[in-house]
Amino acid sequence: MSSENVALVRNAYFALRRGDTRAIFGALDPSVEFSQSLEVPWGGRYKGPQEVGVFLYKLTSAIYSNVDPDQFVDAGDCVVAVGSTRGRALATGKEFEVPAVHVWRVKDGKIFRFEAYIDNPRMLAALRP
Repeated sequence: MSSENVALVRNAYFALRRGDTRAIFGALDPSVEFSQSLEVPWGGRYKGPQEVGVFLYKLTSAIYSNVDPDQFVDAGDCVVAVGSTRGRALATGKEFEVPAVHVWRVKDGKIFRFEAYIDNPRMLAALRP
C-alpha cells in the first residue's frame, strides 16, 4: 500500500503543476488538513477541501512556483517529499529557490494531511519589496 501512497503524492505534484484542480480535490479526504507556518502570507491551518481551496488561492495569489521533489521517503501512511520550490513572488517580481520538505499523510487512498516546511527567511526576502 505504501508505494501506492508515494504514487498518490507524486500525482498530486503533477496535478498542481498542470493546474488540474479536479485531480487535486479528488485526491483529498473530506477531513483533510493543510498546514504551513504563519510566517508566510498563505500560512495557517486549513481544514476540509473548501479551506484547502483558500490555502491554494492565497498561495497562488502571492507566488508562482513549482515544487521539485528530489526524494520521496516512503513511510507507510506517511510520505515525505524533500526538494525545493522555485518561482517568483508576484508582488515584487523577485525570483526564489527555497528548500522544502512536505509531509503527506494518506488514509484509505486519500490525502488526509499535508504539512509544508520551507526556508521561511529566504521566502520572506523574496516577498519583501
